[in-house]
Amino acid sequence: MPSSPDRPAFDADPLIREHRTAAVTLTVTVDGAPPAGRDVVVRQRDYKFLFGCIGFDFIPLANGEPPPGPSTGPSTGPGGGSEPPDEATAVHDEALAERWFELFNFVTLPFYWGRFEPVRGRPDTERLLATARWFADRGCVVKGHPLAWHTVTADWLLDLPNEEIVREQVHRIHREVTGFGGLIDMWDVVNEAVIMPVFDKYDNGITRICRDMGRIPLIRTVFDAAREANPGATLLLNDFDMSTAYECLIEGVLEAGIKIDALGLQSHMHQGYWGEEKTLAVIDRFARYGLPIHFTETTIVSGRIMPPEIEDLNDYRVPEWPTTPEGEERQAEEVVRHYKTLLSHPAVEAMTYWGFSDGGWLGAPGGFVRLDGTPKPSYEALRSLVKGEWWLGPTTMAADDEGLVRFDGFLGEYEVSAEGRTAAFRLDEPGETAISVAL
Repeated sequence: MPSSPDRPAFDADPLIREHRTAAVTLTVTVDGAPPAGRDVVVRQRDYKFLFGCIGFDFIPLANGEPPPGPSTGPSTGPGGGSEPPDEATAVHDEALAERWFELFNFVTLPFYWGRFEPVRGRPDTERLLATARWFADRGCVVKGHPLAWHTVTADWLLDLPNEEIVREQVHRIHREVTGFGGLIDMWDVVNEAVIMPVFDKYDNGITRICRDMGRIPLIRTVFDAAREANPGATLLLNDFDMSTAYECLIEGVLEAGIKIDALGLQSHMHQGYWGEEKTLAVIDRFARYGLPIHFTETTIVSGRIMPPEIEDLNDYRVPEWPTTPEGEERQAEEVVRHYKTLLSHPAVEAMTYWGFSDGGWLGAPGGFVRLDGTPKPSYEALRSLVKGEWWLGPTTMAADDEGLVRFDGFLGEYEVSAEGRTAAFRLDEPGETAISVAL
């Protein structure tokens, strides 16, 4: 993979080893005795880190429906704006699903109110439940996105007075968070609150109540509702605005005593890769609140870069935005650099990529696979990390006289096998660790 001439001299690997791996001394016994000199097989089953992607386009497959035509599912991005035109994405069939699960253990599913409940009282609950189950049964952590957002919200809210809009918003949160509990225990509760009360692209019910109540009272209302509905859920505040405005909002929310479980940071890089210096500076600014950081929406394009003068990414519309061979090589290198940068910082616990295939939000070539479903170099590059460099496949070791084996592994779930028996164990903390397993 070619290196960019301006690539900074940042070596993420030592920090990744420091923050993401454990040096394990594993003691194994079989029927109470060490399997001295005999083979022990250790293998990784999953990561603690959440490697995520959206799963919007797999909803038909999960529900046994025929593949759809052009999809608008993953087209929703930051900042709002008018509804985009239909944008074609690859057919998300079983073959593409197999590729998806090779990379990811974490999925975000769509709960945009205007699409989830376009007719009042008729939510699309069963299809989303089936989809959440489909991913959970395959070992994925599932997140819902979002519970409160001014964009793609229900049009019928405009017919209601503000007090009733608030009641409907709280009711919607109780219904979804309770009804999906156990399958979805993580939610982007509020999306893009920084712009919410000043959003002026079109009228909507959520901007109305945010102007009326103020950002922090609205955030308190919806977080309280979500917390009451599922006290054990992980609840995020999510935004695309990486300016000090978001920092001020977070500070106000925390000073008001509102409990936030994680901070969501969006990183749509349609105008070019951020680079290590900017990425780490952003993480440091938001890590100071002591909350886990989730990179909730990331895209890195493999075609031409959006012009820098575009202020609202939604305003950039071109007839077609193709992937290119040179762009694909660049994307592959930048994907590796970005994932390594995120894992080098201990505050980052999750990363969600915004679209598995090209042609998603704004029609951009931001996916890991092309429109025909074939993998791009970025797919192979990420796979070489998550199922290669960072992954411990089945590894045979000889136990010593005390039943000890030693290995280094990424934090996550493992299993050990000896003499036809298998048991699971977890690595949760980096550094030296001793674990005993009885088979």
